[in-house]
Parts: sequence; C-alpha cells; structure tokens
Amino acid sequence: MKTPRVIISDQAKQVVEQLQARFGALMFHQSGGCCDGSQPMCFEKGDFIIGRSDVCLGEISDCEFWMSKDQQEYWQYTQLTIDVVPGRGSSFSLEIPMGLRFITQSRLFTDEERENLSLLRYLD
Repeated sequence: MKTPRVIISDQAKQVVEQLQARFGALMFHQSGGCCDGSQPMCFEKGDFIIGRSDVCLGEISDCEFWMSKDQQEYWQYTQLTIDVVPGRGSSFSLEIPMGLRFITQSRLFTDEERENLSLLRYLD
C-alpha cells in the first residue's frame, strides 16, 4: 500500500459529503499564493481550470486534490491533512457560505513512508 500524500479528517469529510450532495462531483486546488490563496479550495469539478503548472497529489473523498508544482516542491516531504474549521475565508471555495473553511495541516513523512509515496499525476 502506497503512502498517500494527502488525506482528509473525518470532520472535513462530512463537509465534503454535504457539498457533494448539493453540487455533485468536486475537486480541490491549493496554490502557493498569499493569504487565503494558500488555503485548500473546493470547487465543482471543472470550475477551476487545471494547467501544466499543477500536479495532482491524489484523491480525498472522491475529489482530486491539485496543487501548483512550485507549492508541491516546497511540501514534498510532508503529508497533508485537509481539515475544516469555523470561520469565513475570503476565497471562492464552496464551504465558505457554511461559515467554515478548509485548512491544510502537515507532518513530515517518516523515512519509510517517503520511500513508498503514492505517485503524482500530471495533466495529460
């Protein structure tokens, strides 16, 4: 079993399930921008245009999780956990009207985990 690069908390998974029931297929993207631009953002699948400067770290709750290559290079030694907290971010992410916002927590991979990481996926 490969070590996932991105996982999701149970609380965030519940929010994603609510959003999926309302909007259908979803996706996440996290850029390397400043302020709220560096938080994970949830969109209806296809509403955010993925480009050649993005990489897919994997899937969480049936949602692809994309990140800019530059940001992924910076975080390549960490496993990301997508969580949710009360509060309003100033992004276009779908959870914002719920009074919530997704956040990214990270921890360093162990040496063993780093040797067995899931593969990155690039735009075809």
